[in-house]
Formats: sequence, C-alpha cells, structure tokens
Amino acid sequence: MTTGTMVLQARGLSKRYGDGDSLVRAVDEVDLDVPAGQALAVMGPSGCGKSTLLHLLGGLQRPTGGEVWLAGQRIGTMSERALARLRRDTVGFVFQSFHLMDELNAVENVELAALLAGRSPRQARRRALHLLDRVGLADRARHLPAALSGGQRQRVAVARAVANEPLLVFADEPTGNLDSAATLDVLRLFEELRTAGQTLVVVTHDTRIAAVADRIIAMRDGAFADAVHAGGR
Repeated sequence: MTTGTMVLQARGLSKRYGDGDSLVRAVDEVDLDVPAGQALAVMGPSGCGKSTLLHLLGGLQRPTGGEVWLAGQRIGTMSERALARLRRDTVGFVFQSFHLMDELNAVENVELAALLAGRSPRQARRRALHLLDRVGLADRARHLPAALSGGQRQRVAVARAVANEPLLVFADEPTGNLDSAATLDVLRLFEELRTAGQTLVVVTHDTRIAAVADRIIAMRDGAFADAVHAGGR
C-alpha cells in the first residue's frame, strides 16, 4: 500500500469483544486517512468506541480485524518491541488522566520522553525547558505534579507528548477532567500546535476542542457516522 503524504491510515479496522449475544463491536470496520499536518477530531458520546479507536490507531491495542499503517509502516505485523520503538520515535500521546510520573517534577517528566527518543541528557533538558516555557510553565518546571493544577498537569502532558518531535500526536479526551479555565489553556495550546502544522488526532466530546480541528468525524456504535470540515487552514 502506498501512503504518499499520509501519516496514518486504517482499513477495515475492527475491535470486537465476546461472541454470540454478548458480542460487542467496539470499533466496526473503520476506514481512515490522515495526511501530514491535519488536525482531526473524532467526536461522539461516551461508549461509542472513540478511545478504543485511538488505542488501535496508536498501536496500544491490537485489532481483531483490519490494518493500520503508521508513518508508512503496517503495524499489525510488527513485534511488540518494534511497535514500541515506532511509537517512541514517531508518536506522542496525551491522555485524559495525564499519566505523569508523580515522583518526577515537570521538567523531568517532559525530558524523559526526549531521553527515551535518544537525545542526550543535555539536549533533553534543554528541549524540556523550552517546551515548558512554550506552554507557559517555565516557572513551574521544578514542581511535582501534586503541586500543579489540573490544567497545568495537562499542559505538562502535552509538552511531554511533543518532546520527541513526533510525526503525530494522539489525544484521548484531553479536557475530560478539567474545569473551564483549564480547558481554555489546553484549547489555546492545541490551536498553537495545529497552526504550527502538527498532525493531531483528538477524540473528544468537547465541541471547543473539536472546533480547533481541520476535520471532524462523528462516531456512533463503533463506526463513523459522518464527517465535516472545521477550523481549516
């Protein structure tokens, strides 16, 4: 399969649980193309399969059917070790629950991603400090996650997600646990990433986050219901 400028593609992607009367089609025969530089939002109610889809696209779960091509590589045939390396080198993840390491301060959380991607300690620290400054947290670099607000922790998580200069950033309900003020902080940051040409795939129920996207896809019962253009460049 030739991907061209496509960073992410899926064909017939499915994830099923159980069988017979208990069969659940969490993701049902999904096709998707995401070109470089596009910001895509996948919207839908809780339980419609959005997060499962994101985990399949990012190689965090294995599908029961179909294929995913990430950065031109067919991930279904890759070993766990090779897949982990591909994720480390090409993908950044932002989760609803932040997933920061409690024992590391903000700059250490961000620089860890750069270290794992092969940067030297000096390069990793420099990039982490730069990113924290970019997200408005230069003065919180030495604070532990417990000393940060929800919005601040999520901004640290976004900085960590781009620390390895990924081709693609996945975000799973990035404002789900945030109040209105913190949501606006994250909204502005995602707008900056989109304007800078970062490829984004965000699953969300928040129309404010979706409005930042170039394209919005509605999801229902594990499948895509429709797609519309949004924000645009």
